[in-house]
Amino acid sequence: MPLGPATWTRALRPFRGRRLRVWYHPTYRIPLTSLEPRAGMEPRRSDLAAWYLEDTGAVSRASFCAPGRVAYRDLARVHTPGWLESLSDAKVLARVYGVDPWDVPVDELLATVRHACGATVEATQEALTGRRFQLNLLGGFHHAAPDRGSGLCAVNDVAVAIAVARAEGFEGRVVVLDLDAHPPDGLAACLNEDPAAWIGSLSGSDWGPVPGADETILPVRCGDGLYMEALSKLLARMPKPDLAFVIAGGDVLHDDRMGRLGLTLEGVRQRDRRVARALATTPQVWLAGGGYSPDAWRALAGTGLVLAGQGHRPVQADADPLRWHFSRIAQRIDVKRLGGEDFLSTAELEEALGVRRPESRRLLGFYTDEGLEYSLETYGLLPQVRRLGYGDLRVRVDRASSGDRLRLFGRADGAEHVLVEAVLAREEVEGRPMLFVHWLTLRNPRVPFTALRPRLPGQEVPGLGLAREAGEMLLRIARRLDLEGVAVRPAHFHVAYAARYRLRMVDPILQGRFEAILRDLGHLPLHALTSAIAEGRVLLDGRPWAWEPGLMAYRFEEPPSAHAPADRERDRARFRLA
Repeated sequence: MPLGPATWTRALRPFRGRRLRVWYHPTYRIPLTSLEPRAGMEPRRSDLAAWYLEDTGAVSRASFCAPGRVAYRDLARVHTPGWLESLSDAKVLARVYGVDPWDVPVDELLATVRHACGATVEATQEALTGRRFQLNLLGGFHHAAPDRGSGLCAVNDVAVAIAVARAEGFEGRVVVLDLDAHPPDGLAACLNEDPAAWIGSLSGSDWGPVPGADETILPVRCGDGLYMEALSKLLARMPKPDLAFVIAGGDVLHDDRMGRLGLTLEGVRQRDRRVARALATTPQVWLAGGGYSPDAWRALAGTGLVLAGQGHRPVQADADPLRWHFSRIAQRIDVKRLGGEDFLSTAELEEALGVRRPESRRLLGFYTDEGLEYSLETYGLLPQVRRLGYGDLRVRVDRASSGDRLRLFGRADGAEHVLVEAVLAREEVEGRPMLFVHWLTLRNPRVPFTALRPRLPGQEVPGLGLAREAGEMLLRIARRLDLEGVAVRPAHFHVAYAARYRLRMVDPILQGRFEAILRDLGHLPLHALTSAIAEGRVLLDGRPWAWEPGLMAYRFEEPPSAHAPADRERDRARFRLA
């Protein structure tokens, strides 16, 4: 029988006012640039959930904890020395994460894994010492076995945390509720000699028997109703725990490419509320698990809301935590250091004194080279570029035929490379002063094209995986210069795809078609879809269709009625592959 909000409020009353801990570290951003376009995985999922929970006031800044890296001796309590040693090999990590070895910055990826595992260990210790409610925004690596890893799981953080707790004297019953969409194969292998550990799982994939796990395999696209029935039965079979882990996977969502369960966001929230009620006062550690869809961060943020005692508070439909994050940074940035009228850089002072000849110009008459470096560093783009293996980063501004050109250079493998190139100008768009992007390319020249990472139309080298951040930077520039927005004319579908978070086609018919193709063919990997469009293999209403490179723009003040014509065209148009 469904429980109403009032009933849930009473049931979760013990949760209110508790000392919830949310574990998060900047290295949680996964430094694999091909995961997003190939697998649909949002590498910023932990960041987005953390920023949302903090910016909306659901979780105070004081409740966030930054973990240390897990110790090797603790990993060795579960994993074999041979496996741990093999993790320094890019080829081994590439197999675990389903990417090319060229795409693996070994040290940075291991930093992500070890911080996440360290958080699960520390959260378990916190839970057992009185702070019962813990949420790790990365973790739940349930496919890692003692001597191997797979499925984006290099080490098993839950098993390691349990092993550490046992070594420190904890002898109680451990329950692991694995609510990721895939079986707990590695977890069961790690815990098979622990008689006081119980694993309960709901899966959407049948990988064969998983000894040691109480696993229920649900029908494909079972939806919220069947899932909740199975969850109720699983919770009824669950032994009374002294310590609980919940792998609250977001890959159960209906649009997830790898999960197969078909839940709605509200269904995921209902799952979390029901589990939270069943565990009540048990010391518990919740983990992110898998999630490979645009809404996976929303599911994770929703888990945080449940644990914060706000289980019926919706995640805002128009929430954009990345934009909020950039806006917060903009409030504290030192404008003079960007190159404003009151700021004189060292280079300009030397030039004024006749020490050297002028070497560069200001971008759009405002930003100096040094100011752009300061801005890119402060907003977090340069740290991410360094994680990909580039050093000695520097910015240079000069003039191109259609505007001012910005280039970011970085050194790797004994050579200097162009990593970012943008040509920008102030132009009138429909009578409004806008920042027009004539050219923008994000380049990762150390990584070759392969079968796993094929060339997209128009690409010379693979990208940096920073398209969303670059878009936000352009919007910040436009605001800083008192322009009314940003505009671009995307030559290829994948360029429009990268810009879709903020920009829309100025022509509502083209916007409606763009939304329709995302609806009808958006389940395809990006390289497959953009290549099919470029090769003329896409049909619109049964007829061959070619990409229409219409003008895209984002206006800071957009008329409320601007979406209606696009909505009508989206509902009318139908796309399919030839």
